[in-house]
Amino acid sequence: MNKDQAKGVARDIAGKVQETAGELTGNNDQQIKGLGKQIAGKAEKALGDVKEVIKDATAKPVRP
Repeated sequence: MNKDQAKGVARDIAGKVQETAGELTGNNDQQIKGLGKQIAGKAEKALGDVKEVIKDATAKPVRP
């Protein structure tokens, strides 16, 4: 797991918490901000996933 994946997951979770808090308090602005954080978090995690795939694909194979 690279830093983009970790940050993305953390941002997604924070967004879910913020969205839920907005729902509980009836604050639509907080709900929208929470959804925005979730989208940003998912995008950042996807970027990290792509970086991992590229890193794995370009790694030199180890020969015995």
